[in-house]
Amino acid sequence: MSERSSYAPGTPSWVELSGTPDIEASEAFYREVFGWEMPEQPNSAQLGGYRRAKLNGKDVAGVSPRMDGNEQQPTVWATYVSVEDAAATTAAVKDNGGSVIVEPMDVMGLGTMGVFTDPTGAVCGVWQPGTFAGAELVNEPATFGWSELGTRDTAAAKDFYGAVFDWGCEEEDSPRVGTYTIFKVGEAMVAGMIDLAAAGVPAEVPAHWLVYFGVADTDAAVERVKAAGGSLQMGPIDIPQGRFAVVADPFGAVFAVMQVSEEIQASAR
Repeated sequence: MSERSSYAPGTPSWVELSGTPDIEASEAFYREVFGWEMPEQPNSAQLGGYRRAKLNGKDVAGVSPRMDGNEQQPTVWATYVSVEDAAATTAAVKDNGGSVIVEPMDVMGLGTMGVFTDPTGAVCGVWQPGTFAGAELVNEPATFGWSELGTRDTAAAKDFYGAVFDWGCEEEDSPRVGTYTIFKVGEAMVAGMIDLAAAGVPAEVPAHWLVYFGVADTDAAVERVKAAGGSLQMGPIDIPQGRFAVVADPFGAVFAVMQVSEEIQASAR
């Protein structure tokens, strides 16, 4: 289902371009790559300049400017997981070896957000919905499709996210990364995980969550990224699920673009 008005607890429901130093420049880049608009919201000023990227009038991602005076703040793509109780989830984070960066806070009735670091160093957010559930359009070209944890301690991550989000795990062999882990809520696949060391990722790359956006043609999307001032980080690479590449926007925010295989597209119809 592409249009969404709710998310089961434990499901990534929102992604956010966090810390852009220039929203107008970011809008120009993502308009060229995905066709997004980033209009100023009626409450943007009250929310510190926060905007919501839109595709065909539907909310697809958040856009947050760099905090005033914090020139060292990196520009990143962040994943938020829908939860029933942000305070209880935050308590579970602390009880299971994570560190809270932002304690649960109400966002003008839209919902309650929090941000934490898992025991392996990856940053993740939680979202307890109020009047806003999350992305209104997903799993289509130019929209959020998948989040993937890259870490060098997959065992610790499994234990942590199992305790915090009640995620189960399913593992499959991968010629590229050795073992690919699929996090599940019940029978639903909600996120993935790779071992950065097994994937050959340089040691200086920290644990992180990687956001994937769907595209109709990965190679064409990479060319749009480069033409708009971004860069290719890895790929394109063919995998059983499709063809993907890892790219970065002009301010260094890394994300992936994924052309889903015809078989998966057919099974989803």
